[in-house]
Amino acid sequence: MQIDANRVVSPLHHPINGGKLCVLGLTSGELLEHPHRLTTPLVRRDGRLEPVGWEEALDIAVRGFMRIAAKYGKTANAVYGGGGLSNEKAYLLGKFARLALGTPHVDYNGRYCMSAAAAAQNLAFGLDRGLNRPLDDLPHYDVVLLVGSNAAESLPMLMPHLQRAKEAGTRFVVVDPRRTITANLATLHLAPRPGTDLALANSLLHVLARDQRLNLRFIAERTQGLEEALKAVEGCTPAWAAEVCGISPREVEQAAALLAGAGKVLVLTGRGADQNSRGVITTLAFINLALALGGDFGTLTGQANGQGGREMGQKADQLPGYRNIEDPEDRQAVARVWGVSPEELPGKGYTALEILQAISRGEIRGMLVMGSNPIPSSPHSDWVRQVLEGMDHLVVIDPFLSETARHATVVLPGSLWAEEDGTTTNLEGRVVLRRGMFSPPAGARRDLEILCDLARRLGAGQYFPYRDPKEIYDELRRATRGAKADYYGITWERLEAGEELFWPCPTEEHPGTPRPFAERFAHPDGRARFVPTPFRPCAEEPDARYPLYLTTGRVLYHYLTGNQTRRLERLHRKYPEPLVEIHPEAARRLGIAEGEVVELETRRAGARYRVRYNPRIRSDTLFVPFHWDGPKAVNRLTNPVLDPACGMPEFKVAAVRLKPVPQAHGVEAVTGGEEVCTTP
Repeated sequence: MQIDANRVVSPLHHPINGGKLCVLGLTSGELLEHPHRLTTPLVRRDGRLEPVGWEEALDIAVRGFMRIAAKYGKTANAVYGGGGLSNEKAYLLGKFARLALGTPHVDYNGRYCMSAAAAAQNLAFGLDRGLNRPLDDLPHYDVVLLVGSNAAESLPMLMPHLQRAKEAGTRFVVVDPRRTITANLATLHLAPRPGTDLALANSLLHVLARDQRLNLRFIAERTQGLEEALKAVEGCTPAWAAEVCGISPREVEQAAALLAGAGKVLVLTGRGADQNSRGVITTLAFINLALALGGDFGTLTGQANGQGGREMGQKADQLPGYRNIEDPEDRQAVARVWGVSPEELPGKGYTALEILQAISRGEIRGMLVMGSNPIPSSPHSDWVRQVLEGMDHLVVIDPFLSETARHATVVLPGSLWAEEDGTTTNLEGRVVLRRGMFSPPAGARRDLEILCDLARRLGAGQYFPYRDPKEIYDELRRATRGAKADYYGITWERLEAGEELFWPCPTEEHPGTPRPFAERFAHPDGRARFVPTPFRPCAEEPDARYPLYLTTGRVLYHYLTGNQTRRLERLHRKYPEPLVEIHPEAARRLGIAEGEVVELETRRAGARYRVRYNPRIRSDTLFVPFHWDGPKAVNRLTNPVLDPACGMPEFKVAAVRLKPVPQAHGVEAVTGGEEVCTTP
């Protein structure tokens, strides 16, 4: 990849994108010399962030962590990472938490993204990998069931692969409350109510069993648990699903017929299916459906390193390579590489929102944040802002002053993707080498250097002796050796030579594993598990006071909390503010004109947005993108209730009411909220 005069160019031979870039990739070079780049550390004094030198900033950052540990214990500190970090950064962040700070409390924003799908795949397959085969396999499927993903805007470089499949004859069943650009692929588009995907999946399995269209040979040879799974869907008739989902029984039957009549099926889920308090069981229901058809399953990643970021040990319950932090053998394996005894490694810590809850209780008092912006990205974000404002010590590493950084004790200016070598892992399990092309601007430093500097000042320098990212990568290879996500054979040199390598890759001679389930699944007996998925409604249903559904998602021109993309004029002009999408008929019933300012209010907060008519959305549903902070952050409104199995919040469905706002008041925050919580 090259950058020339703010123009990013991708190699034509690149195996994933074929030299094509989405609008975010094409504009990303403008960030390297952006006037908003942080080029000096900041320290809070008398309530204001003031510039200081690096030595002073690092000393203040470290003294704060050490003071908290001395007074309250090491577990009073925490680390919060990100799914956009390189594998090396994610690995080092987990190691930093456990060896430099000595805390179990390390987690990352992928908890809000991939945790439900990851937990479901581990339960069903014994292994979590976004897609268990290369993207080049897509044209070989007769039918793809795509649930809860507007890939055209959230994962645009997947669309050429999907389009090639369609051109080869693949038919698509797309499930989304909106008929998005992605849904234009569909032979059949289903638009269920937000939060009802579980009911749809269960009903489809019910119909397949009723009509004796299960792949009994595959089930007998490669799975177990079908009978219990079928018992859980006995009452899930198309009529029942139609009532729950707000679609017709005929649509359920049509979808089931398409799936049953296909020779080869792939089920793909996105965040629409799993970003709710039943995310694990919902994903499992779609896995059950895939297994019943003898088909394949995959889940689409949501961040730049959504796959690798969750494998490298920055999760509360994991060590590198998907090793279990509570398993003695896994602890021993990593401790040996790190040069410590297993007893020195902390145990399982809090998940992302649990860390914030512990801060609100005074249990956690210091936190390092890198590669994440937890205020606007967390549910009930007004509460999160109050929590972080009240922290004893908050240190943020970021190339820009994010909303979270604005509330920090110390801000350390870090690096961007083009300023550091490193690897990432895509949803196929393919490891990609990314070379740095620039140095950070004068006054900023590379993230990895900052972490090592902090570790040395904390007295853990012997565990952080690295001179470059390659040394860190070589260590993470050893730390994952023999684990589920085994990187040992994927050497830096093999990647430099252009080899296309997928984990697990146990030796330097191994070709890699692009299809890990080709012959057996990752459970000890080699069989996949059907898991019963009895229906449960979402945590918050519309009622007389809050009669509509609110759901959230992405738009093409912004990314995550917009901390970087909203600074780019070309992107800002395309989509300058969040808009609330509403069906024209619903708007007319409420007396609301397009372009008018309206107030949305949930039980937690209220916010104001301009109206965009969308005739391709359900009439009982509103959609707002989540790429904004401050008063416009839609996560001020979303529900912080968690999936008990994985810690995923209920982002994708909340009960909301809507009313016009006098134009003079503009688009501002409102305090709103019938039941403003003091804690999620």
